[in-house]
Amino acid sequence: MFTIGDFARYGRVSPRMLRHYDAIGLLRPDRTDPATGYRLYGAAQLARLNRIIALKDLGFTLQQVGAVLDEQVGPEELRGMLRLRRAELAEAAAAARARLARVEARLRSIESEGHMPADDVVIKTVPAVRVAELTGTAASYQPEDIGPVIGPLYERLFPLLEGAGVRPTGPGIARYEDEPGGGGRIVVHAGVTVSGPVGAVGDTGVRVVELPPFEAATIVHRGAMDDVLPAANTLARWLEANGYRSTGYAREVNLECPPDRERWVTELQEPVAKA
Repeated sequence: MFTIGDFARYGRVSPRMLRHYDAIGLLRPDRTDPATGYRLYGAAQLARLNRIIALKDLGFTLQQVGAVLDEQVGPEELRGMLRLRRAELAEAAAAARARLARVEARLRSIESEGHMPADDVVIKTVPAVRVAELTGTAASYQPEDIGPVIGPLYERLFPLLEGAGVRPTGPGIARYEDEPGGGGRIVVHAGVTVSGPVGAVGDTGVRVVELPPFEAATIVHRGAMDDVLPAANTLARWLEANGYRSTGYAREVNLECPPDRERWVTELQEPVAKA
């Protein structure tokens, strides 16, 4: 028989862990000295302890380990548990590789520029949002073509909403898509977050639409939207360096819009997928 200290050394665990296994019924001592209360373990119990350690190392919970050891889990169910664990580990490894790629890209940026980049790109899931919007068409996606279209749309949007009794509940959201007819023309959607029902807002020309969630690479631009190209270029370089590709035009979320346009704060949310 082994004392708890000796058994812990042979099993490469701590006595505290053995006491915990005893308390939850996972590995009870072979016997307990009635006079001293000392736990005593048999050599044959090392096999169970080794299986506990091996299953824990695979990432199973102690409850799952106990079910496997007590044969409450059949072979097919165990295979399913192992396949699920394999998928979880593969996903974690992929996430770690993506983080490593971002670290390496940041290092390359610092080494090439000699300082910490001021603009941070963040990958995140943008939740679904409901917006009231007006729509127009621009000749191209260039700022000099977008500006003259989107500005008047917003100037019309807010008085129309106020007249219809619709109150914005969040930031303005501008989004873009290619005109179905082609030719490089862009459909411009000038919207603002609302909580009203989907559909037309009276006969104002305003529509409330539900925008679905999507995976986005985001960057914050500070300043007038006429000067957005450097931030957009930074975002494009980051996507290429980190193994992502764009799947559409960036959405513009107006976080702060004071009268001085040079003090605007806008988040660009570009839909992306792994390259």
